[in-house]
Amino acid sequence: METSGGWRPKALREGTDPDPRFTLANERTFLAWVRTALGVIAAAVALETFAGGIVSEGLRTVLACALLGFAAVLTVFALIRWHRVEHAMRTGRALPVPWVAYLLAVALGVSGVVLAVAIAR
Repeated sequence: METSGGWRPKALREGTDPDPRFTLANERTFLAWVRTALGVIAAAVALETFAGGIVSEGLRTVLACALLGFAAVLTVFALIRWHRVEHAMRTGRALPVPWVAYLLAVALGVSGVVLAVAIAR
């Protein structure tokens, strides 16, 4: 049952409140994903700002925009994951698989390879 006041989404009104340590750990994980997205944004800005003489303008702009879009998607997925983990803890279900980590690894890996090839040319 709900033990604290205030509005909550329906999914977070089900079950019982988990141990606050787990809820706060889930929140810290969410914030780590957001920090990662901010780092990706910083990389995109740095690429567009400082890589003028190294990478062609077209590729630089496409890669920077792709990184910015990915950072936005990552932030949304971080919120969805936070919500799903919180719901799982409240209802005693298994925690969801962190598939966003795979997406992050692939996106940054592909971006790194594309940038390395562009710099090597």
